[in-house]
Amino acid sequence: MRNLYEMNNTVVKIENAVVSYREDVALRDVSLEVKRGEFVGVIGPNGAGKTTLITLINGLGKLVQGRVWVLGHSIRKGSVNGIRKRVGYVAQLQNIDPRMPISVEEVAMIGRYSQLGTFRRPGKADRDIVDEMIELVGMSHLAKRPIGHLSGGEQQRVAIARALAQEPEMLLLDEPTASLDWRAQKEIMELVKKVHETRNLTTLFVTHDLNALPDTCDRLVLMKAGRIWQQGTAEEMLQQDILSQLYDAPITTREHEGRKIFLKAG
Repeated sequence: MRNLYEMNNTVVKIENAVVSYREDVALRDVSLEVKRGEFVGVIGPNGAGKTTLITLINGLGKLVQGRVWVLGHSIRKGSVNGIRKRVGYVAQLQNIDPRMPISVEEVAMIGRYSQLGTFRRPGKADRDIVDEMIELVGMSHLAKRPIGHLSGGEQQRVAIARALAQEPEMLLLDEPTASLDWRAQKEIMELVKKVHETRNLTTLFVTHDLNALPDTCDRLVLMKAGRIWQQGTAEEMLQQDILSQLYDAPITTREHEGRKIFLKAG
């Protein structure tokens, strides 16, 4: 199966997936295919199933029904470790105690341990990779700074560096700009675009905020009530009538500094 999917450049294939947590069905009959090198945006209101979809791709979702392959591995056959080493994950900003005695470079080094294993210590090659990723995200000048002393945007840059230190083939970002101000959001979106292009990644970017969606997406997947409601190019999907139905509220647009801004009534 792995050779079949790698030959046609499919890195994620989901067929009729159902995921539930106790009584709640989080995903309902979801099918999705992602090609190598694609940048896919996943949008929809809170509770639509976006995070569950990313969790499933990351090998952690509880699949009740259907089939899932990621990077040639079948989720149902317990090949999670083979997947997790090749997939980088960035979550939304977490509150970090400023007294935490761990530096930027130490946080980024955590990303190497999936490659090293439990008992191996990082060597020069690992430190070089971490330094390269810290530089890529623009944090070299703060490499020795405690992580808790950084701004939210800087902390997310470090989270991206940590994910990249794994040298992943795929990058999953789950609401990475949530709780950031507009300037920091813009910088993170630009950084993600740069990382996607320079590292030749397959990228999935999840957000409920239309204004936090990178303009580099090849395709948008619209989720609602645990299902993939529609999908297509950004030009096709970012229409006022489609978005208004997706969010169950009137969505209007206007131009600001050469960028389309989305406004939701109420």
